[in-house]
This record gives sequence, C-alpha cells and structure tokens, in this order.
Amino acid sequence: MDISALDSLYKTNGTTTPVTGKTNGAGFDSVLSSAMQMVKDTNTLQNEANAQEISFALGESDNVHDLLIAEQKANLALQYTVAVRDKFIESYNSIMNMQM
Repeated sequence: MDISALDSLYKTNGTTTPVTGKTNGAGFDSVLSSAMQMVKDTNTLQNEANAQEISFALGESDNVHDLLIAEQKANLALQYTVAVRDKFIESYNSIMNMQM
C-alpha cells in the first residue's frame, strides 16, 4: 500500500505548519489514484484470505499458520483503508464548512 502521494501533500517547512503552494505534481488525481490502488490491494488481500479459509474448511489445506497470517494481513489492510477513508471524509467536511 503506497501512501507516498499522501505524504507529499503534507510536507512541513521545519515548523508544524504545512508548506503552502504547489505540491510538485502530487495533486488530487494522484492522491485519488493512490487511494483507489489501496482499495484494490485491500480487496485482493480479503479475497486471498477468503480463498484460504475455504481451502482450510474443505480440508484441502491444514496449514493454520498461513491462514492466520492471511487473515491478519486482510484485517490490517481493511483497518488502514477505513482510517484513510475517515480522514478523507473529515477533510471534505472541513472544506465544506469553511466560510467564504
């Protein structure tokens, strides 16, 4: 999961305030494509975990260790994706509440 596009939007100038101005090509389109790729990666991990669960339930696999690792990867990816989504929604709400 690459969040480099998100990092480049919030660089600091040595203090705690964000640097204003251009972001050197890391605009909304790159942030959105990075978020969409993260969703695809999360979906892939969820599908892999589900496939391993089915394989284990049918008796085709007896490796519990790999099953638990796949489930934990999928769970962490989902938690991370939800956290990023929540930040996007929080940012959107704060932009919408700005006074003109």
